Amino acid sequence: MKNTLTKVFILCKITYNTNVFFFFPAMSFDFVRKVNQKYFVSNKEKGSFLKAVEFCSQQGLELALPQSEEENRILIQLIGEDDKRAWVNINSRKAEGNFQSDMKNRPLIFTNWGERQPDESIQDTGCSMVTENGTWRVTPDCSQNIYIICQI
Repeated sequence: MKNTLTKVFILCKITYNTNVFFFFPAMSFDFVRKVNQKYFVSNKEKGSFLKAVEFCSQQGLELALPQSEEENRILIQLIGEDDKRAWVNINSRKAEGNFQSDMKNRPLIFTNWGERQPDESIQDTGCSMVTENGTWRVTPDCSQNIYIICQI
């Protein structure tokens, strides 16, 4: 059976003083997964870490960053069939080389680093990804073509 992609529209609500509600499609994504109060969204596009950050930012979103084991599990379910990696919202430049905070310098409340990770030898250029088994790792090559998943 052939898989069919369905566009999902995220709706925004505007409330006026007259209590009239208008809904309009703000963004559309091929995949949307809700976990707790968060949504992971993706068009199954790939790109560099910089492209991923820019794409999510242009949508008014952030690059995905799981805050629990459940969120991590849902995130890896969105990863494509051919390449089982997606960028996560941790970069050594923003984390001041210690990989203990996200891109907005908020402390990480959940991590799932793989063995010998984060690789502290990658101080100035490291970007982080989640792999198919759910572990996180740092790479010095932030130009890799990896899945882009944003969060709302």
